[in-house]
Amino acid sequence: MILAHDLGTTGNKASLHDDSGRLLSATTVEYGTDFRPGGVAEQAPDDWWDAVGQATSELLSTSVESPDAVSGIVISGQMMGAVLLDGDYRPVRPSIIWADDRSTAQTAQLLDRIPGAEAYRELGHQLNPTYSIAKVMWVRDNEPDVWRRVRHVCLAKDYINYLLTGELVTDPSDASSTNAYDQRSGQWSARVLEAAGIDPALMPRIVASTAVVGHVTERVAAQVGLRAGTPVVAGGGDGPMAAVGAGVVAEDDGVYVSLGSSSWVSCASDVPLHDPQMRSMTFNHVVPGKFVPTATMQAGAASVSWAIEALGLSGVSTAEAVEGAAEGRGASTGLYFLPHLMGERSPYWNAEAAGAFVGLERFHTAQDMMRAVLEGVGFNLATCLGALRDAGRQIDGVDAIAGGALSDTWLQVLADIWGFPVRRRTVVREANSMGAAVTGLVGLGRADFGIARGLSHISAEFAPDPEAHESYRSHHELFLDAYSRLEGWFTKRAALL
Repeated sequence: MILAHDLGTTGNKASLHDDSGRLLSATTVEYGTDFRPGGVAEQAPDDWWDAVGQATSELLSTSVESPDAVSGIVISGQMMGAVLLDGDYRPVRPSIIWADDRSTAQTAQLLDRIPGAEAYRELGHQLNPTYSIAKVMWVRDNEPDVWRRVRHVCLAKDYINYLLTGELVTDPSDASSTNAYDQRSGQWSARVLEAAGIDPALMPRIVASTAVVGHVTERVAAQVGLRAGTPVVAGGGDGPMAAVGAGVVAEDDGVYVSLGSSSWVSCASDVPLHDPQMRSMTFNHVVPGKFVPTATMQAGAASVSWAIEALGLSGVSTAEAVEGAAEGRGASTGLYFLPHLMGERSPYWNAEAAGAFVGLERFHTAQDMMRAVLEGVGFNLATCLGALRDAGRQIDGVDAIAGGALSDTWLQVLADIWGFPVRRRTVVREANSMGAAVTGLVGLGRADFGIARGLSHISAEFAPDPEAHESYRSHHELFLDAYSRLEGWFTKRAALL
């Protein structure tokens, strides 16, 4: 068996797979996030480690006769964060995760030194507060006592790999999420690091996603019950891992949408795809030599979770709240939701953007507002799909993974907005960890990435209603107009905070 962990935003999804990649068992251990005003979003790296240990122990005790049955371990991790370690490889502060957008001033410094269009061509991404390098600069500029102790910078899965093996490295997929990786050379960008004033020695060595980086130490084996010496494969960022879990490992494998906390549309390609308006980004794939053009919004399913809490639906399950939106009326009654609760990446790249209900009237109900939330995410992702099209990608249908893909109501809303079929796959919540398992099997020489196509299948298809789609086309335009009119207001609002 191979043991896979997916370090997400809300918890660690761990799973066991056989040597064909087939899912055998899975568990999730949740952890918290410190969200505070001013764009703060932080997590404790030790919480990740505790979740990995707890999930490993649970799976071993319930699904494995002997630790010898686990032939390898691989990690998928949340991207774009910053884990800062001292000389003894201990965290000097909580990790600043992808959702944190405090580093606008640091991003402005980078843009003063590197033209944005040139950075986009080199990095595959816009220079933006979302990415790791600006977060590292923020710590340096605002926490000098902490900064003096920093000797290493890495990402979430890199830290867990270090604790498992004693080796600190990263891989191209995660490196490409830092805003400091030159996709043309496959190395850290000397230009960006110089502009940022960051010593390249702080950055980890880059190895292939399929490389065996080390083996489980005796100490860790005693802690969680694994066999000492179990090989650990480097793994990668959760976005590219999700692509593998969706069976998207080559250019002709289609387009998928991930309806997780952050939500994105993505595909695989042989070369980076650059949108003329720079709305999308391109990560390196965990498949060597491949790329994953992506358009990601900050708060996809996170908008749904927020709405459930804010609308006082805490006694209602997420599934019930979402399915209840089938009876709600959103855009059809002039009610729109701008889902920019944590600033925004695609398509606006605006850390100052905020969420908003627009067109709210006295007759609107909680169900109407929930419907508007589902539609708002769908409208924003429609613009993201347009960015992939403008970069040269043909789209005639989308496969859906992650937790939001379990909702019939939401997938039908998306199909009606986008105007083409949306298909649910058989593996949704565990798509990232399954992608990690495939990557691990490739790294151990037991498979090739092509097996991913057969591990998950279409379980349901939602075809668009032509009349609903035609109506949504006009509502999408009004949704975009609402953001355009509020964009300047967002800037004024941010200046007062």
